[in-house]
Amino acid sequence: MNPIATALAGQIESWLTPGEPLIVGLCGTQASGKSTASAQLARHFTGQGLRVGTLSLDDLYLGRTVRAGLAEQIHPLFATRGPPGTHDTAIGIATLDAVKAGRSVMLPRFDKRADEPLSSREWPLLDGPCDLLLLEGWCVGAKPVPSDLIARPVNNLERDDDPDGVWRSFWNAHLARETAELFARIDRLAYLRPPSFEVVHTWRCEQEQAYQAQDGAQRAAAAMTDEQVARFIAHYERLTRWIMEEVPGRADVTIQLDEARTPVSVSERA
Repeated sequence: MNPIATALAGQIESWLTPGEPLIVGLCGTQASGKSTASAQLARHFTGQGLRVGTLSLDDLYLGRTVRAGLAEQIHPLFATRGPPGTHDTAIGIATLDAVKAGRSVMLPRFDKRADEPLSSREWPLLDGPCDLLLLEGWCVGAKPVPSDLIARPVNNLERDDDPDGVWRSFWNAHLARETAELFARIDRLAYLRPPSFEVVHTWRCEQEQAYQAQDGAQRAAAAMTDEQVARFIAHYERLTRWIMEEVPGRADVTIQLDEARTPVSVSERA
């Protein structure tokens, strides 16, 4: 396992109780290593004879057609997937409830290239009762941003595209209601804290370059430029900065990362 997964494995081991399904939320910025760590942890605990499932918050995204409706009805920025309000929280809640009840459940999956959810016929089956479900995502476990902070634009995207705060106020309200209902199902929260928000742009550009190298010419043709990456992550900046400030005080474990995504400290909640 990589250093992040290794740091989390012992924590999760201490949280497990035989016969009780455990849902662990793993929060981290784009390209922080949370998906890789989640997959490695799943293999690790499966190798110990446990029934383990993985679910990404990204797998709960609403498709582009549904988001186009949100963009028309509420605000154009909802065409871009990412913020609270662009996820199918009802399916997420039903999935986590099935896990907690010890039932078998199909785990949702999203096709990012098609920008639509995969057909439920293609979802993997998690045989119940399961011992551990890892739910990872960029804002997993987040709390709403205080209204005084929401009122002030944090970047050019908010200032120019959302001058009245309609978009950010809507996703913040969703985070306090429907998204909060989803996150309430999490038993334990782990947070991968970046050294700064600015490093997220570097990490995301590196990730984009890696995708291009893996997938060849077809992926390269659709790849984002560095400028497009900057605009994309601007959608996440407001909540990411709030998570960096607020989550370490209540996460069950916070792993501080350096610019190379290497853990430099592990802090447990007292």
